[in-house]
Amino acid sequence: MTPMEPAARLPAWPAAWGEPPGSALIRATPEDFQVTELPGFDLSGAGEHAYLLLQKRSLNTAELAERIARLSGVALREIGYSGLKDRNALTRQWFSVGLAGRQAPDWHALESPGDVRVLALGAHQRKLRRGTHAGNQFQLVLRELRGKPADLNGRLELLRQRGVPNYFGPQRFGRDGATLRQALRWAARPARVSRARRGLFYSALRAYLFNRLLALRVEEGYWNAVCAGDVCILAGSRSYFRAGADDGELQARLDAGDIHPGLPLWGVAGRSDAAVPVELRAKLATDAALCAFLEEQGLELAWRPTRMLPDDFSWRFCDDDSLQLSFTLGAGSYATALLAELANCREGVTATTTTTTTTTTTTTTTAADGHGDRGIGKSDKLSEQG
Repeated sequence: MTPMEPAARLPAWPAAWGEPPGSALIRATPEDFQVTELPGFDLSGAGEHAYLLLQKRSLNTAELAERIARLSGVALREIGYSGLKDRNALTRQWFSVGLAGRQAPDWHALESPGDVRVLALGAHQRKLRRGTHAGNQFQLVLRELRGKPADLNGRLELLRQRGVPNYFGPQRFGRDGATLRQALRWAARPARVSRARRGLFYSALRAYLFNRLLALRVEEGYWNAVCAGDVCILAGSRSYFRAGADDGELQARLDAGDIHPGLPLWGVAGRSDAAVPVELRAKLATDAALCAFLEEQGLELAWRPTRMLPDDFSWRFCDDDSLQLSFTLGAGSYATALLAELANCREGVTATTTTTTTTTTTTTTTAADGHGDRGIGKSDKLSEQG
C-alpha cells in the first residue's frame, strides 16, 4: 500500500496472548451486550441544561439525539452526550439539552416507540461534553461457547491480572473499514466535508496510526513494559510524565497497575507537551504523509495508554454453553479488544449503523464501546507529573 492509499480491508492487529482458547457468539440479542455509562461529575441540580439518563435498545446515540432535539424543539447542536453507543446493544447513557428558558417537554414521550426508557432526570449549568464520562460498565453474554473450560478460565485470569493491548476497536473505522478508507482518500485529496464528517475522519486516521504503533510493540513483546523515553500515563488520571533510563521503580508501578505506557494520538505538540519521539516517527515512515497531514490540520497531540486493565472483572460459566462477563473499562477503551484475546467471536446481531449527516449506512464509528478520542493532550490541562 502506498502512502495514504486505502487498503482493501483493515489489518488483523496482533494478539498479545496468542491464539484465543475458544469461540463464541456475541450480541445474539441486544440484551447480551449491555453498557452503562459512568458519569465523570455530579449534577448541580439547577441550570438551563436538562439532563436525561436514557436506556436505548437497537438505536444509536446520534439517532436518539435527533429524537431529543425534535421533541424539545432545539437545534441538534444543543444536545450533548459524552460517548457514542452502538445500536446493537442495550445501553444507558446521559444526554443534556440546552433549553435556554424553554419549557421542558414531557420527556417520557421519548418512550413511545418502545426502544427508549427514561431512567432519571436532572439539571446542570453546562452542556455535557464528549469524553467527560469516567468509563463504562459492561454486562455481556457470550453464547455457543466452545473451548476447554480450564483454558478459558486460565485466559480470563490472565486478562484480569495483565490486561490487553488498548487497541481501538473495528467500530472506530466504520463497517468493514469503510470510514477509514474514505478518510484516507480524503486526506490524500482534501475536499470540503461537513464538520461531523471531518471529525469522523480525524478520529479514524488517528486511531489507525495509534493501532499501528501499538501493533509493533505487541509484535516486539513490550506493549506492557516501560521503556526509556516513554510517556507514562497515571491510571485513572489525565497526568503523564516521561520515563527516565533504566527505571526499575516505574516497571514495578506498571506491574501494579499504577501507570501505563502511552502512544500518541497524532497531532501538533504544544510548548508544554511531550513531543512525539523521533524513533516513533521512524516506525511510521510509510505513513509520513498522513502524519504530516494531521499536523497541518492543527490537531493537538494527545496520548493514549497502550494497555487496558478491566476493573471489577468477574465471570460465570453457565449450563447452556454461555459465559457471562462483567467488567468496567475506562473511557475510550473497547470491550471488543478484550474479547478478541479471549475467543474468536462472531456477531449475532446484524451490525447496521446510520449517520445523522448523510444518507449512507456504512460509515459511522459508533460502538457499544465507543467514545470520542479520549486521549491525554494539551486541551485537557494536564499536569506533567509522576
